Amino acid sequence: MPQEKDEIVLRGLKENNLKNIDLNLPKEKIIVFTGLSGSGKSSVVFDTLATESRRQMTLNYPAYVRYQMPRYERPHADLMQNLSPVVVVEQKPAGGNSRSTVGTYMDIDPLIRLLFSRIGQPAIGSANDFSSQSSFGRCPECGGFGEVIAPDVNKLVDFDKSLREHAVRFKPLSPSGWQGNWMMTCGLFDPDKPIRDYSEEDRRLLLYGPREGERAYAPFHTKNGPHNAEWDGLLPRFTRVYINRDISKLKQISQEDVLAVSTHSLCPTCQGSGLNPKVLECRINGLNIAEYDQLELPELLEELENIQDPTGESIAKQAIPNVRQLVDMGLGYLSLSRKMGTLSGGEAQRVKIARHLGNSLNNLTYIFDEPSAGLHPEEVHLLIGMLKRIKEQHNTVIIIEHDLSVVREADQIIEMGPGAGVNGGNVIFQGQLAKLTNSPTAKALEQKLDINENPRDHKGYFPIRGARNNNLKNVDADVPKGVLVSVCGVSGSGKSSLILEAFKEWYPESITVGQGGIGISSRSTMATYMGIMDDIRAAFAKATGQPAGLFSFNSLGACPVCKGKGVLTPEVAFADPVTIPCEACGGTRYSDEALSYRYEGKNIIEILELTIDEAADYFTQQKILNRVNTLKDVGLGYLTLGQTTSSLSGGEIQRLKLASQLQKEGQIYLLDEPSLGLHAADDEKLMDVFQKLVDRGNSVIIIEHNLDFIAASDWVIEMGPGGGKQGGQILFEGTPEDMLNAETVTAKWLKDGVGSRGQSKTR
Repeated sequence: MPQEKDEIVLRGLKENNLKNIDLNLPKEKIIVFTGLSGSGKSSVVFDTLATESRRQMTLNYPAYVRYQMPRYERPHADLMQNLSPVVVVEQKPAGGNSRSTVGTYMDIDPLIRLLFSRIGQPAIGSANDFSSQSSFGRCPECGGFGEVIAPDVNKLVDFDKSLREHAVRFKPLSPSGWQGNWMMTCGLFDPDKPIRDYSEEDRRLLLYGPREGERAYAPFHTKNGPHNAEWDGLLPRFTRVYINRDISKLKQISQEDVLAVSTHSLCPTCQGSGLNPKVLECRINGLNIAEYDQLELPELLEELENIQDPTGESIAKQAIPNVRQLVDMGLGYLSLSRKMGTLSGGEAQRVKIARHLGNSLNNLTYIFDEPSAGLHPEEVHLLIGMLKRIKEQHNTVIIIEHDLSVVREADQIIEMGPGAGVNGGNVIFQGQLAKLTNSPTAKALEQKLDINENPRDHKGYFPIRGARNNNLKNVDADVPKGVLVSVCGVSGSGKSSLILEAFKEWYPESITVGQGGIGISSRSTMATYMGIMDDIRAAFAKATGQPAGLFSFNSLGACPVCKGKGVLTPEVAFADPVTIPCEACGGTRYSDEALSYRYEGKNIIEILELTIDEAADYFTQQKILNRVNTLKDVGLGYLTLGQTTSSLSGGEIQRLKLASQLQKEGQIYLLDEPSLGLHAADDEKLMDVFQKLVDRGNSVIIIEHNLDFIAASDWVIEMGPGGGKQGGQILFEGTPEDMLNAETVTAKWLKDGVGSRGQSKTR
């Protein structure tokens, strides 16, 4: 009897835009899913395969444990067999709070603390005493944060206004919040007198509270009458409520809002470490624990390997593999103290990969979401080596990827398409590279780099002088105006520091389109995000004489059964969650009354079912046409007006963010890896957008590793030569043609791409 092939069997996949597809995925191979952005790659890999594997894994736990774990709904598929446990490495930000660092995320910090508690001199005590979050270990000055943050009275208060006129320029303390209302009604302060006209005593009481030893009674008025309360002063209250606590869980306010009305400086007591000075006296080979945390990872490896004490050596040996994994992933320029929240999407993903590489489990399925993101062509070979090592440990590696160097290394390629959105959802190729022909990926593999031989003349410069942000070494730069500029270099070389920090400080009017999310919800649609839903509702209201709210599923027009959600999620206790379309509205979210009215022959649902391309021919209002055309410009014409933003792919979200900014003219645009998540066929559409932007008088500056974008630019700036301390300098400034004669790492790959796409990097 022939041996049965060990492969994952998927039948009748229908999640999102998938067209009832069947797939057999061989195990212990590297399988790359590629295809246009929105073609259905994530629907197969994440929404079907990963979700079902996770769902079945949770079934092994008792019901009361499952109730505390993430709960997964069964994907829309007819059959899923031979699944193995999955390890999912996405590009989403790594979890953790504002104090989460590379050291804490990788579980290296506890070992370093243990090391210092055992062999550091003078001896301190337990390992916990070396933490800025312990009562002994934290700095008494800054409470362990490393920064002294204090309210800036001149930013917080407009002295020319009264309390009622919003003299306090911080929303929770203004009349719109209960605290601001309390200030106006407590009887201590005149709510209609400008703060500048207060007596010195009253102004001091408002800002700083009562003098030491005194108390200021300030009744807090409610519908049940006054309640006794004491006024503590605007600045002490701000410090206590918004600085000396974790505000990340507050809905009304963000860290940025607090910092906007504050001053913040390095804590002079702990020099930013957050640690008690007594802790900092403890050293190993001349270094204290804060200095250990600041070392770049290769330097840290050297220190750990130099430990001779037998006890210390055994602890160091446990930390060394995790540190080495990070170095092997091309992240040697990082330190343990680097905040996870400051990493780019590609860096965060590589830290996650390094964390998973430490385990010795096998027969798993590893799923990666574009692991080449944020990698220079010079660094992609590190990634490919890591993927092969995972496979060699008898694991299956499934990757969503556009990088042609990674595609070439696949044992099997699966291309989704033929188009995107409603035009995608089919498998257009499955097999080995040699048989891949006549598809968007096949064409991209054959295409050579097209160097811009006729760059535009610049219209002056944006000078930057003496930039020292992060690892920048007193950099002077002249960035040309009115042209397309690419800034490139290896990871950690200083690209973001130069453009997103130094340039932004010199030219704060710049428009930044970064890699962050867009705050999406299940009720956010393409039309609402682009700001045209109000105009569509207004058009309905004008044509029908009904209130505009009737044409919103968040307001009067909501289906009375599902309350505008379109689906029902009945409580099923310990069973898997179930989502079913609302029978009352058929999933449309709208009430029968709302759907009974028409504008230009269509009801509100039929309008929202229009694709962007169709909407451009349907509407006549100029504002709607302007916004719709920008979506067409960035290649999103296939999406519908009513498509939820939560269902978009990463590449689609990036282009949507760009489209939302494209209405502006005569501007400076700063873009952080705009090709992220894009297939090579989509790159041309996006490049066309940038060229049109520049033609209309804008300056466009992009941080990129994508050689197609670099080659098409008018001007290139390369940072380097390495990452971290080895970076922070300008290696090259000139045209793409000039770069062919340069001796830099990017120039090497550019020359290679002009001759052949054999090993070059595009997305």
